[in-house]
Amino acid sequence: MIAIIDYDAGNVKSVEKALQFLGEEVIITRDKEQILSADKVVLPGVGAFGDAMEKLHGYGLVDVIKEVVAKKTPFIGICLGLQLLFDSSEESPGVSGLGILPGKIVRIPEKDGLKVPHIGWNSLTYPNKGRLYQGIEEDSYVYFVHSYYLQADDPSIVVAQTQYGVDIQASVEKDNVFACQFHPEKSSSVGMTILKNFINIGKEEK
Repeated sequence: MIAIIDYDAGNVKSVEKALQFLGEEVIITRDKEQILSADKVVLPGVGAFGDAMEKLHGYGLVDVIKEVVAKKTPFIGICLGLQLLFDSSEESPGVSGLGILPGKIVRIPEKDGLKVPHIGWNSLTYPNKGRLYQGIEEDSYVYFVHSYYLQADDPSIVVAQTQYGVDIQASVEKDNVFACQFHPEKSSSVGMTILKNFINIGKEEK
């Protein structure tokens, strides 16, 4: 069972459909016991950092997420779900993120010919190839929609990046915590492979 955390995020249904397409049993929930008993947990996200943190606090989900991570359940954040894992964001000054991983979220700088938000397909390179990218060649394309990007304190957790005027840290991995700034659920066969690799985390050790 995969639990998708329900805090009124915009891309919940598309993530659910992608996981169901891959044959998984999926539940969209904000129930603590359902989340804690799941085999895998997904934190989706589209929207503003501050609003999202307010919803997570309001639904009592902040401590639940930290408990999921502490008990080593495989956990993935998608798009805003990646950003929320870190300490803070320029989008919402004074609002603390989940602080599960150290780093900050900053706005993509305006440059000639590059529109913000960054919307579209970009290729990935692997500074430290992670488990989500097994079987996926470098320079494969995935789909982004975002105006802010990660600056991680620890570069060793960055497993994929792309270029959009600046180096965009596109994906991170630390222990049981995974995250993608792009949308694997909207990234065609490459995205499906990424999600399948996430589904298989832990299975190879059993």
